[in-house]
Amino acid sequence: MEHHTASCHCGAVEITAAFPQGLASASRCDCSFCLRRGAAAVTAHADSVELLRGGDNLSLYTWGTHTAKHYFCKTCGIYVYHQRRSNPSECGVNLGCIDAGNPRTHAQTYGEIPWNDGVNHPSDRTTD
Repeated sequence: MEHHTASCHCGAVEITAAFPQGLASASRCDCSFCLRRGAAAVTAHADSVELLRGGDNLSLYTWGTHTAKHYFCKTCGIYVYHQRRSNPSECGVNLGCIDAGNPRTHAQTYGEIPWNDGVNHPSDRTTD
């Protein structure tokens, strides 16, 4: 289990979390929100996310089912992490905010960052 810290651009918000697969779990999503946000996220246990500083500087964004909770720095606007809709016991932490993370060089170590199908999310389907 790897532990990493992550911070926004201005440094007002800093978190630490446990990453079961380390940085190798980075992925992107093509749902309407993530596609526009454009950040790769690394999987962390939601109960391991600890706010080190800047709680009063976090802004929360939700929509639709309000299951996914996206947290941004109020000062610099950077997306730091989100609680996942697909699995609320997981968080996605912005790879670019992690001290050891760099989306540009990630592929050299771990391979290309895969895409998840957020457009066809199981929660959006109705069963007849």
